[in-house]
Amino acid sequence: MTTERPSPPMIAGEREMLRAFLDFHRATLAMKCDGLSTEELRRQSMPPSTLSLLGLVRHLAEVERQWFRRVVNGEDIPLVWSDQGDFQVAYDTTGATRSEAFDAWRAEVEHARRIEREAESLDVVAHCARWGEDVSLRMVMLHLIHEYARHNGHADFLREGIDGTVGA
Repeated sequence: MTTERPSPPMIAGEREMLRAFLDFHRATLAMKCDGLSTEELRRQSMPPSTLSLLGLVRHLAEVERQWFRRVVNGEDIPLVWSDQGDFQVAYDTTGATRSEAFDAWRAEVEHARRIEREAESLDVVAHCARWGEDVSLRMVMLHLIHEYARHNGHADFLREGIDGTVGA
């Protein structure tokens, strides 16, 4: 499967621009994983790091769930892979599969898109217990863009180490 990556608009309103850049970064992560087997996706960067592409997909499923469902939507649900709220658990891909990770990630992305679409405005405020502060939907979207951009940089190096693929 080849991932189609949307091009963010050059001119748009704030909300449309944030949506587009978040979707651009989501698609970039998927592109970095295109054509790889579960075993290749599990390949770790270098000791002692356990970082892998599959771990990044699982981690970003947790991030989507945390910020959109648990914070913005106020859902009382555990993380996908940790009942104790430990985001590091997602990086352990022992026994994890490509389909399991991508199914969870895609489901969380769809929840996030729905929650954002249904929000009255970017000024919607929710409490982030982990940070002990209130946050706006605008901040959440910017934070997710930041998370994906950081981890897509990791994904660039991981993919190059697997099969030499570089670039966008």
